[in-house]
Amino acid sequence: MELQQNPHLLWFIGIYAVLMIGIGTYMSKKVSSSNDFILAGKSLGPFVLMGTLLATWTGSGSISGGETSVAYSFGIIPSLMLMIPTLVGIGILYLVAPKIRAFSKYTVSAILEEKYGSTARNLSSAIIILAYVGIVSYQMKGFGFILNLTTGMSVGLGTTIGAALIIFLAMIGGLRSVSQTDALSGFLMVGGLIITVPTIFFIAGGWDEIVKNVPASHMSATGNLSIIQLIGYLLPSLFLLLGDQNMYQRLASSKGDSSSRKGQIGWLIAMIIISPAISLIAFASRSLFPDIDPGMALMATTVAMPIGIGGILLAAAASFIITTGNSYLLSAATNLTYDIYGKYINPNASDDKQLKITKMFIVILGALAFIIINYFPSVLDVQMYAYTVYGAGITPAVLAVFFWKRVNAAGGVSSMIAGVISTLVWEIVLQKPFDLNSVVIAVPLAIIVLVVVTLMTSDKNDAQLQQTA
Repeated sequence: MELQQNPHLLWFIGIYAVLMIGIGTYMSKKVSSSNDFILAGKSLGPFVLMGTLLATWTGSGSISGGETSVAYSFGIIPSLMLMIPTLVGIGILYLVAPKIRAFSKYTVSAILEEKYGSTARNLSSAIIILAYVGIVSYQMKGFGFILNLTTGMSVGLGTTIGAALIIFLAMIGGLRSVSQTDALSGFLMVGGLIITVPTIFFIAGGWDEIVKNVPASHMSATGNLSIIQLIGYLLPSLFLLLGDQNMYQRLASSKGDSSSRKGQIGWLIAMIIISPAISLIAFASRSLFPDIDPGMALMATTVAMPIGIGGILLAAAASFIITTGNSYLLSAATNLTYDIYGKYINPNASDDKQLKITKMFIVILGALAFIIINYFPSVLDVQMYAYTVYGAGITPAVLAVFFWKRVNAAGGVSSMIAGVISTLVWEIVLQKPFDLNSVVIAVPLAIIVLVVVTLMTSDKNDAQLQQTA
């Protein structure tokens, strides 16, 4: 099938943008403090919490990378496997959510400081900002790609529009407004995908016709990936999710443990619907459009369907990209405000001053994300890099806070350093040897360093305590 752009689809993007800006502006009037801006005044009920968790997690990484690229490039089974890390991660977060709420902190760095000290807080803040700016950047580029593919708008202009929407919606009302637009976007996406799956399968001629038109390897268990390469695609999302500051902030923003539990169960159910739907649509797209960029597999189907259905899917995909971008941008800005500005530059800053500074950092980090996206060849590349920097640098140390009482500062800090350095060396210096994502090296190394250093140093500390006694 020939891929033909349809400028009329811009109407759906325009309506979505006006709606989001209107909601964001309205909710911004309810922001009166930093607690409102960052944690929505701890007022999120289960319905909104489910929507904001769903929309924050499922962004351009799924729409243009993740399940979409894997289904198109390697096959349906590897793509369906990408759902497993998310479901496991949600289950683990369900167990630790009460502990997260008990900390009542704005940032993951503040949680790490309580266990490991100020060095851990400073280091983790740098890691979080490094990873989150990368995640924001590919949301912007993903938005540009889908507008280019579907409407003919240039990627550069589409990326600029995406950047403007992401920065504005994050700055205008913080989590108080972001959570509401997230919730609407989440349910829009579920509905759009449910409608799209049977429609695109009908257009593609059914399952048998799709299977006939894709490479034979696309029906095997791992595509043309080795087991270790497949693991390299599965682990990054799991380790990002388990330590993701965005998720921690949202869980801390719920009305209580009951709302948190119900919201997470709803999120789990929605992911069971969304993730396979994205995989199936991208797999059908491989049959219809065999020569497009893998990251555009999902969006290409919008121009093959009736304009109403294609427009709903386009608006839904755009909404996920925008909401994920503004969520991660807001989260990174809180690190700059509370872990750096409020701790070292102006410890006596008033709440109003901190709120203004956070908004300023949102604009600065958003501009930085807009600049750096040009240095990565694909959305999937920057997605794997950002996920691994965070997953290896932060998650082992964070989980140890909740699950291993013996862990100490030396072990936590050493683990963070090992995770980040090994990721950067593997990805940038060595240029991904054997075509393996760095997660298969960096995460195991970070965990080993955490355990070994803790055991070695805790023995010395125990001996010193005994001598003192």
